[in-house]
Amino acid sequence: MASFTHRFLLFFSFLLHCFTNIFPVLGFRSSFALFPVAKDAATLQYVARISHGTPLRSSDLVLDLGGSFLWMDCDYGHVYSSSRLISSCSVNCSRAKSHDLGKRSCLLNTNCYVFPNNGVTGLASTGELVEDTIAVDTVDLLKVGTTTTVDHFLFSCAPTFHLQGLASGAKGMLGLGKASISLPSQLSSSIGHPQKFSLCLSSSTGVVLTGNGDAIFGTKTARSLIYTPLVIKQNDYFIHVKSIKIGGRRLSFHVGGKLEAKLSTIVPYTKMESSIFAKFSKAYVEAATRMNVTRVAAVAPFGLCFSSKGVVGNSMPGIELVLQSEMVKWRIEGRNLMVKVREERMCVGVLDGGWEQSSPIVIGGHQMEDNLLEFDIESSMLGFSSSLLFKGTTCSSSLPDSNLKHFI
Repeated sequence: MASFTHRFLLFFSFLLHCFTNIFPVLGFRSSFALFPVAKDAATLQYVARISHGTPLRSSDLVLDLGGSFLWMDCDYGHVYSSSRLISSCSVNCSRAKSHDLGKRSCLLNTNCYVFPNNGVTGLASTGELVEDTIAVDTVDLLKVGTTTTVDHFLFSCAPTFHLQGLASGAKGMLGLGKASISLPSQLSSSIGHPQKFSLCLSSSTGVVLTGNGDAIFGTKTARSLIYTPLVIKQNDYFIHVKSIKIGGRRLSFHVGGKLEAKLSTIVPYTKMESSIFAKFSKAYVEAATRMNVTRVAAVAPFGLCFSSKGVVGNSMPGIELVLQSEMVKWRIEGRNLMVKVREERMCVGVLDGGWEQSSPIVIGGHQMEDNLLEFDIESSMLGFSSSLLFKGTTCSSSLPDSNLKHFI
């Protein structure tokens, strides 16, 4: 954990010192807002850092792709004079609870309470809604490399015990869902960029970016994305999988319509419902056998492991998620698929999610790493690059390789 924290702090501090101009957000329009992300080696969670309060102070938050809003433990450290509690009868309280299906009460002279969810443990608690200032790294049309302060940013306080299960040092979670007070929604209305965000996760340092990503990832990469319809249920993001291919051969599933696949930054590895995983597992072993790869004893939590002796490069069977047509496929192979667990032993990073898994497929963080994913909420489309590794870059190296190099 020490090395993770040190690497993260160096990376973030380097960026922060490059973004030197701070000015009010009123009247300002930016193409994007940037938040560096590091992967915690112990929990395999993705941790972003935000700066908030007056004076500015940093907090590490675990990314939750389906989270409704930002929540943090407000009990640690000192209380900011800039933090303001929100009244239960205010417009902002109604805005925060717009996604709640239950009855919304309003009592004069009472605070607004919401229900922050710990996406890792699945537990919810009661927290007060507050507003404060946050600082975001942006690019102005006229200035390259600025830090913008956003006032009246809404988030929830949560009790300290709610941090259970989160990466060491994390003070809460950063929600990226469609809710009206999620990070992308608030920055879209405050800074004036499109209601979209991009993820480029990595085993080291990546980024979450709200707005247009061309300035960071480059026009060539951003415009080479393949698009598929994005299904949004409450705050979770799904895509429909028409079929699955292993080593070019289609799996046969006796299910009506398309398979629903949820995207998650909380789940480390892709999970399949048991009946789907059984067929996937059988087909994958057959494909590996055809390539003369030997199956070996499984290593928890993985169910499919193979000997890496004699295996060169990406000579393991790859997976293709066929989406709306044969022309639209998400390729998962190489480092995005295989996980080295021991000397001369590697495992497929796809797990049996059990019979009760709510979604047939949950695409986990490992499969999303070094993929540029663009969540266009306005048009309900997901843009994806498939692995950047086959394009000679990664989510880590794409940052200095882009226009960001002008101020790094």
